[in-house]
Amino acid sequence: MSAKSESDIVILAIESSCDDTAAAVIQNGKILSNKVASQGIHELYGGVVPELASRAHQQNIVPVVDVALKEAGIGLNQLTAIAFTKGPGLIGSLMVGSSFAKSLAVSLDIPLIGIHHMQAHVLAHFIDDPKPSFPFLCLTVSGGHTQIVKMTSYFEGEVLGKTIDDAAGEAFDKSAKILGLPYPGGPLIDKYAKEGNPDAFPFPQPQIPNLDFSFSGLKTSILYFIQKQVKLNPNFVEENLADLCASVQKAILKHLMKKIILASDQTGIKEISLAGGVSANSGLRFAIFEEGKKRNWNTYIPAFEYCTDNAAMIAMAAHYKFLEQSFESMDTAPFAR
Repeated sequence: MSAKSESDIVILAIESSCDDTAAAVIQNGKILSNKVASQGIHELYGGVVPELASRAHQQNIVPVVDVALKEAGIGLNQLTAIAFTKGPGLIGSLMVGSSFAKSLAVSLDIPLIGIHHMQAHVLAHFIDDPKPSFPFLCLTVSGGHTQIVKMTSYFEGEVLGKTIDDAAGEAFDKSAKILGLPYPGGPLIDKYAKEGNPDAFPFPQPQIPNLDFSFSGLKTSILYFIQKQVKLNPNFVEENLADLCASVQKAILKHLMKKIILASDQTGIKEISLAGGVSANSGLRFAIFEEGKKRNWNTYIPAFEYCTDNAAMIAMAAHYKFLEQSFESMDTAPFAR
């Protein structure tokens, strides 16, 4: 078991905002373990069922924390703080994580650190090298959020643009559902898109001013197009699945890339990063790197394991909060939005 000096900062972090129960251990800014327990039951319903998610968190949280601590070689008596996702997320899921974190912090008489989920996605860039320099722009794209943030320090930033309706991740999953793909459908669209022609079926681009996003109209146009084609040919989707996935993905990514390019032009910032679950999409990763080469950007994307919901990003954010001695009171409550 690792020895701990008086100056060591050893934090156990817990992430439970949606349907993944995750725990990680960080020591002096270095991730020692990062474990995730996923919930396959939601595939049966085509989306996350909040009540089932919170129940599964209750079952998973103790074994996941136990495995994370053992893999890190850290005992409870070596911890200097407990961190947890304070929000946003599913309130029932958040309450499981926050209640566990509070109880453990009280029993060990150590500080409690609450972390904003989206802030943690941005700070995932500081887990590994290379790391972005301040100020930098972060296109944060997930199932529940899509926004461009200008970061001037670890915890100071400005949201320059955000979705006015649906998130990009939701657009991927809902489009996949329209195409008859199982949940979660976003990764499947990415998979089939590699085999298809992205110009086969051009979908209209959202016309939203400034740096905001919109995906509801795009989803509707995809739905109406599929419905029309299926009436003419019941096998249309099966016969054109790869081309449809490639075309849908191109439409979503084109909207995202248009806004991050505009944000860079408006601010003059060439430190460009990508975060959130959709940053695992191979098409988006390729697009931002290729655009970076053209525009002389320095581009940053976390490793795949730090893109989707995970506790390592919570741990990284908590490390910097610990340095600032920014702790939560024990009566803090999680928030859904």
